[in-house]
Amino acid sequence: MAQSPLNMDERFFRESGQAAAIAAMALPVLQELGFDLVRVKLTGRDGGTVQIMIERVPGSVTVEDCSEVSRRLSPLFDAHDPLPGGYNLEVSSPGIDRPLVRPRDLLNWAGHQARVEMKQLIDGRRRFKGEIEGFEEGELRLSVELDGHDKPLTIGLDVSLIEEAKLIVDHAALEAALKHKP
Repeated sequence: MAQSPLNMDERFFRESGQAAAIAAMALPVLQELGFDLVRVKLTGRDGGTVQIMIERVPGSVTVEDCSEVSRRLSPLFDAHDPLPGGYNLEVSSPGIDRPLVRPRDLLNWAGHQARVEMKQLIDGRRRFKGEIEGFEEGELRLSVELDGHDKPLTIGLDVSLIEEAKLIVDHAALEAALKHKP
């Protein structure tokens, strides 16, 4: 059965395990408040931390927004106990080395450098670094330097096979972040 194409706002990145359960709990609250979920990440730091990264499109996320999301999610998480033994909740915006999780991210950040790790080997490698050229036919278009070629080549990486993709902090990404838009 063929996979249906992603719309521009649908995340191709999916959490697994407890992070997926937390994402499923958080998503309705975030949508009600007008935010998109970027990522949920669990770390062992400080005895157990739930990191929830949010964004508002269009617009930027303020400290007050993060506080409001935290206030709304805390009672929900307390009731469902997402991490046995307690946890710390951190809510943040994506920042300048943001994860790329939706097709629109790949379009919005075209022209910027990204680091991509695949779930499996692609032509003998799992890691790619290059300039984002966009999203087309289910693929991240990335201009990369390859051995044996004197100039960068554009390759397509199936977004369903991406383990992690994020911007590389460089001068252009820093300027775009300071302007609060890609």
